[in-house]
Amino acid sequence: MNERIKKLAEQAREFATTRHPVSNIVLSVNSEKFEEKFAELIIMDVANKLEPVLASEILELYGVEE
Repeated sequence: MNERIKKLAEQAREFATTRHPVSNIVLSVNSEKFEEKFAELIIMDVANKLEPVLASEILELYGVEE
């Protein structure tokens, strides 16, 4: 994986992780939340590099809110 994909995966993993409120120890990682967030982050990353009209169409096609 390239560095950008690794960074997006880490962001998605953190989003999907439940930590203990006091010790901050990882309690669980929800794989469904991870997969959804990872896909959303990739789509957003690509859309941010496109012309606004095309970006809006891509976001709408995949159901990602701006």
